Amino acid sequence: MRQRGFGVDGEVRRWIAHRRNTELGLILLALGVIAFGHAIVGLAQTDRLPPALPVYTAGLGALALLAHLTVRRFARYADPLLLPIIVLLTGLGLVLMDRLDRDYARRYPPTDYQSQPVAPDQVVWTVLAVVLLVVTLVLLRHHRILQRYTYLGMAVAMALLMAPALFGADQFGAKRWITIGPLSVQPGEFVKVMIVVFFASYLMANRDALALVGRRFLGLALPRGRNAGPILVVWAVSLVVLFYERDLGTSLIFFGVFIVMLYIATERISWVVLGGLLAAAGTFFVATTQPHVKGRVQAWLDPMAIYLPPEQRPPGLISEQSAEALFSFGAGHLTGTGLGQGHSYLVGFAGRSDFILATVGEELGLAGMTAVILLYALLVQRGIAAALAVTDPFGKLLASGLATVLALQVFVVAGGVTGLIPLTGKALPFLSQGGSSTVANWLLVALLIRISDRAGKASTEPEGNATILTPLVHANPARPEIF
Repeated sequence: MRQRGFGVDGEVRRWIAHRRNTELGLILLALGVIAFGHAIVGLAQTDRLPPALPVYTAGLGALALLAHLTVRRFARYADPLLLPIIVLLTGLGLVLMDRLDRDYARRYPPTDYQSQPVAPDQVVWTVLAVVLLVVTLVLLRHHRILQRYTYLGMAVAMALLMAPALFGADQFGAKRWITIGPLSVQPGEFVKVMIVVFFASYLMANRDALALVGRRFLGLALPRGRNAGPILVVWAVSLVVLFYERDLGTSLIFFGVFIVMLYIATERISWVVLGGLLAAAGTFFVATTQPHVKGRVQAWLDPMAIYLPPEQRPPGLISEQSAEALFSFGAGHLTGTGLGQGHSYLVGFAGRSDFILATVGEELGLAGMTAVILLYALLVQRGIAAALAVTDPFGKLLASGLATVLALQVFVVAGGVTGLIPLTGKALPFLSQGGSSTVANWLLVALLIRISDRAGKASTEPEGNATILTPLVHANPARPEIF
């Protein structure tokens, strides 16, 4: 609702109550779907309902209710779709992980790390994620407070980003984790949120120079060197991360979100072209020099070559995961084999992380895959809607950047698993195993909820009380924003 000027306070209260009651109803529907899926898995695998079904449903319901009550109290104007979507995706992920835990336990000996269950740990991370959402909404009363810590946050983000290269261990061909006691943390998941905050603040302050000043070369309006500096720095940092940590997914997300936010702020296609050329050059260089990345590219080009005799395989091809994922998708057909009745655990250890999408494709079929992708698309769309509705430039750039991060991460994971692009090894937001990913993505949605709350509140104010702001693009440098 974008019209302004509710004449009567009672109408505003009814509108707010309608949004929050809609959110509660959708959360209850999501919990029902999750409980039904958990029951179906138990019946398919053991011919009886899971004994922990009531406890599991009650626990997840309590977490969802806590998050809802926090939104109702501290962000009552917020979009009513954001929270139910992530509750449904998180719950579905827990169902699939629990289902895969049982098959991995049967397939591998107890001493093998692949036989160890991951669902209990994921439940703990989910609790931490919900607590972080609650704390964020309680303490962060306005998104513009984040502007105070722009450069401090960026410095911390760069330190966290480089930490795995300096202190991390090489796991599964990449160095993106650092170990703290019994915990393994992936700093890049948190850095993606911090870096969007920095980009939003930097672009808001410099969008006039980036949009209006430049030179023309081969038909493109290119920026001046001092204005292009930040994009070159981000490109260099992304390349360093990719080269030393062999983390293709994180590099693509960081660089991609900056290019998208640059285009939103300036409407200059030259930034997109320049960014695309830099990304392509960096990716080509690393793909031809890093054996791990080169092997993933080879698996993307010819996944079935892994079944050739060893002497006939292309050099660098060592994993059958891409081929097994394609078999899973093919076995699912339109409606799937049914929850708990697939064989996607044959993918191996990655079946509960990025390749959990193969389980969705096999057991829920094309229909289930489409539904999951549409949930992600709806989540991104609500983020973009918040960006359009909020009235200040920083909020617009922040919301659009956060939505872009989600879209890019889903794209690089889903694209890699389905064979559209090479594998990146990133976790699918909310759905797959990964404590850092779960906590960071719940934090991301908490920020979107806060921004949509400010946008919803602004829509109820009379026109005369609306804050006057300069446009997001083509602003007059002589007129600074009025906050």
